[in-house]
Amino acid sequence: MTSTASSTDTRQDLAPYDQRASWQQRLRRFGHRTDPAAPAGDVRDRLVPPYAEPGPRLWAALGVPRRLADHVTRWSGWIGPLLVTLLAGVLRFWHLGSPKAVIFDETYYAKDAWAIVHRGYEVNWDKNANDLILSTGGHLTVPSDAAYVVHPPVGKYVIGLGELMFGFNPFGWRFMTALLGTLSVLLLCRIGRRLFRSTFLGCVAGTLMAVDGLHFVMSRTSLLDGVLMFFVLAAFGCLLIDRDKARARLAAALPVDADGRVRPDARVAEAARLGARPWRWAAGLMMGLAIGTKWNGLYILAAFCVMTVLWDVAARRVAGARRPYATVVRRDLGWAFLATVPVAVITYIWSWAGWIFSPTDGTGGYFRNWAATDGRGSPWSWLFPDWWRSLWHYEHEVYKFHVGLSSPHTYQSNPWSWIVDGRPVSYFYESPSPGTAGCPADAGQKCAREVLALGTPMLWWAACAALVYVLWRWFFRRDWRAGAIACGVAAGYLPWFLYQERTIFFFYAVVFVPFLCLAVTMLIGAVIGPPGATDTRRVAGATGAGVLVLLIAWNFIYFWPLYTGTAIPIEDWRARMWLDTWV
Repeated sequence: MTSTASSTDTRQDLAPYDQRASWQQRLRRFGHRTDPAAPAGDVRDRLVPPYAEPGPRLWAALGVPRRLADHVTRWSGWIGPLLVTLLAGVLRFWHLGSPKAVIFDETYYAKDAWAIVHRGYEVNWDKNANDLILSTGGHLTVPSDAAYVVHPPVGKYVIGLGELMFGFNPFGWRFMTALLGTLSVLLLCRIGRRLFRSTFLGCVAGTLMAVDGLHFVMSRTSLLDGVLMFFVLAAFGCLLIDRDKARARLAAALPVDADGRVRPDARVAEAARLGARPWRWAAGLMMGLAIGTKWNGLYILAAFCVMTVLWDVAARRVAGARRPYATVVRRDLGWAFLATVPVAVITYIWSWAGWIFSPTDGTGGYFRNWAATDGRGSPWSWLFPDWWRSLWHYEHEVYKFHVGLSSPHTYQSNPWSWIVDGRPVSYFYESPSPGTAGCPADAGQKCAREVLALGTPMLWWAACAALVYVLWRWFFRRDWRAGAIACGVAAGYLPWFLYQERTIFFFYAVVFVPFLCLAVTMLIGAVIGPPGATDTRRVAGATGAGVLVLLIAWNFIYFWPLYTGTAIPIEDWRARMWLDTWV
């Protein structure tokens, strides 16, 4: 049968029984594992557990020949995720140019993107620019007067690529966010597969995100947060691959006993070098692009750096290191820092190249000539070049703006409400009359046409329970996978509690949507049960898990009109306003 989350050995990183602290033994009543047989067996399987494969009983029941079954098993790791990605892509690109309007913050980022790919910096547009863009098909002269903007340029370059390919129109400025939203589903399928060692659960995670309303709407809107989510997820995936490859090198360096089993060895575990680790450098690049999209990527960089170092500590411990922390500090910490933080910083600075190389005579980017005018005579001018001091001043002004932003907004929300879909954001709303804009001619009254950034309620409410399960599994079972998922959610969510007086919105939560989907998937794996369970237990668990996934999919279909701006009778719209705070 297909493996589940509970089938993988969750004790990979535990110390031998006789070395564990007594408090761990006392936690047995809460489900904490203290099985003295846990460390037994091949250390290789604990460092890099094998991927689960469908058992022969399944193929026999389906009547699949052995040779065909081998081919399907070999390619299922890609076939399944690609099919889920195809579904996500069809959903996201269907009528992507609708509504044919500049919705919500597209009024900033679509125009900033068009300016930045043509001039290298953002500009001030005419107040009637939105109407002119839609009426002329985007055939406008780009102004040259620099504008003061408060977000770095990477996300706008990404959006601008779509505009260069398909024009300065709704489809063009939404193309790249739709593409990255689709690719993020593929990434999550593969990440889930690697995390749970199960292709089935990886595809479940990707399917859940494919039908999440918030992820769907953000994939069809040219805002920065969807771009940020993609780079954060890509960085997590790079670190996950690095974890497996580093542990595989460590396993290869350990001695093999007479029975052919890899055994722990303190000398090897403390002396082994783990190589260049290119995937960790790739993660640093992805995090630099994330920070270059929005500054909250800094919190995620810090969390992921701590997480990957702790993974190294666990690997050294399993391999037999007596002092794993000291070993990691000596062998791994320096290289881990170089591969992430400096790479991210350099990537971030280079993302400003268009602004840096713009004219310095007052006709370039905003504040580009600050060092030569208002900042002239600075005591630091002998040490730093003008572009650096001008950029530093710009960033300082942006920081003051962000921490002081408290202007009230109709759709602002407190982060406490995010996890339960408390206050979604309406990106677009109009009330077409019967017979117009898709409103049925026999509607009898005006219709409602809305694009609402609302997470699929059944998924988000299930995620609340899943997060409790993940935290329990991490704390009491010491399951590293649960810790990784919790880290992703915490890094994208908890920092916003520091800024509760600031004007913030629910759609910022899209950054940690992939990790919510992984949490629900882990819960689904537990519901299905381990492979060793009885057939009755597995069938009951699979039925319950299937019902949950179908309910989430139905919920997404039910709210489809609110995600796509489809005109529906006003009574149908009211029926979908399950909470007063959604209006």
